[in-house]
Order: sequence, then C-alpha cells, then structure tokens
Amino acid sequence: MRSNPQSFFGEGTIVSAGVSDMRIQILELIEGAKRAEGLTVIIDVFRAFTTECYCFDAGAVKSYPIGSMEDAFALKHAHPDWVLLGERGGAKVAGCDLGNSPWDASNYDFRGKTMIHSTSAGTQGIVNAAKANATDIVTGSLVNARAVCRYILAKKPETVSLVAMGKAGLSSVPEDLLAARYMRWMLEQEEPLTELEQWKQLTKLKPAESISTERDEKYNLRTDKPELHKEQTFDINAEVAYLKDHGGQQFFDPALAHIFPREDYALCTAVDRFDFVLRVEKEGDQLVIQRVGAG
Repeated sequence: MRSNPQSFFGEGTIVSAGVSDMRIQILELIEGAKRAEGLTVIIDVFRAFTTECYCFDAGAVKSYPIGSMEDAFALKHAHPDWVLLGERGGAKVAGCDLGNSPWDASNYDFRGKTMIHSTSAGTQGIVNAAKANATDIVTGSLVNARAVCRYILAKKPETVSLVAMGKAGLSSVPEDLLAARYMRWMLEQEEPLTELEQWKQLTKLKPAESISTERDEKYNLRTDKPELHKEQTFDINAEVAYLKDHGGQQFFDPALAHIFPREDYALCTAVDRFDFVLRVEKEGDQLVIQRVGAG
C-alpha cells in the first residue's frame, strides 16, 4: 500500500502495491485531469499523443507540453531551432512549424530535435494533472497502449488514473474512451503483457454491431467508480473498425483534408505500434516529455 503519496512536483518514492490491489479509474476531460491521482495516463488519440509517438520514433529527444500558445511562442522565440507544434480547433496555429498531424510530422526531420507542443486537449491535460495529485504522468494513445500498460504493471501503483481528454478537453470522444477501456482491460488481466499474441488468445471475436449496442450502459463509460464492470473479452480490431464511422469521420471528409489528412486515421489507429512510453518530468519550472522504456 502507498503511504503519504507525493504530488507530481513533490519528492519521495512511489510505494508499489500488488496488481490485484490496483485501483483503476477512468476520468474525462480537463476536469478529470484536475482530479487525477496516482500514476496518471493522459490520453489523446486524435491526435496529440499519437503525433508525439511518431515524432519520438523519428528521433525527437524531448518535448515541452505547453498550455497557452502565448507561452509556446515565447519559448520558440527563446529557442528558434526547436520545433513548434501548435493546434487549436484541430487546425495548425499560424506561425507554428507544424500542427497536430502525425502524417505531417512523419515528413519532418526530427532527428535530435526538441519540440514545443501546445494543443487544445492533450497538453492541457498534462498541465492540469501536474497541478493535481498525480504522482507519475505518462501520455497515452492507441499506438503505444500496450507499452503504457507494461509500464504501469512494472510500477504497480496503488491508483491508476486513465484520463480521456476528449474534444478540446470539454466533451467526450469515443477514441479516447476506447484507449482508456483497452488499457483498463489489459491491466485487469493481471498478465505481464509481453506479447500481443497472448492477449489475442484471451480475446473472443464479437461483431461490431454488438459492440455499439448500449455501449455507454454496458461499459459505464462516464463513471470513475472502482466497481466498474469488468470486460471479459476485448476485440480491439472490431472496436477500431467501429471507430472509423463513429469518431473518425473527419479524416474522410474531403472538405477537412487540409486539417485532418486521411492518412492520419491509419497512423492514429495503428494499435500497439510502438513499444515505448512518453513520461512527463520536471525540468526546472518546465514540464518536459521524454521517451522511456515500457518496463
């Protein structure tokens, strides 16, 4: 059990608990980030923390998550060689090097680069969770969900907060809740999660239609109570197929192609593509994201 847990900014060692003692809560939006406790995963699938994974995989060395664009531009002014990624309302902010698109980022040379990243949801979650009772903060998305779970199981924290950031941190979106449920399901298996095939053997296929029926009632998506219904099976492929027309429509709308490239959808839903975790640390008075191993 944990005694006298420290805040994210505090000193001290996290005392581990057994996996069976782990309390896993799903929270939502900026308000959820403010209530985060323990090891906290800030989830933004479309697209902030998917994009970060591709940037780090391409050679980026660190990223500064910033709440306001004013602060982001000030940091860019002080460090003109750093790469500024800025998004508001889904679109790239004028004056930034990049927006929030993993496809656009994949065509940029990130080798040895430091990033400045400000978005309307994901980075807001980090900033707010860091002010709350989070003891450890990592980012989360579908592309590194398995790695995040391995990281959590290695740490064995008493409390895990999975924060689905939603649209602009203000309204729920299915993709972030899907990632949160997927992570919760993996953690509840109490398995080492070293190979994806081990989980597939635990998963029984279900038609996408059955997944969509009474979704909110079945999965208690809007609750953070510890007595959540446990999902005995989880077909991530069917869930992602459902997501295409129930959350991912913007990527297939020609009128929005300049903001949401079609290629982004495949990149964002490449489940478990990366085997690393992006951990938030403190660097002076700044928060910084760095790549760490999964376990």
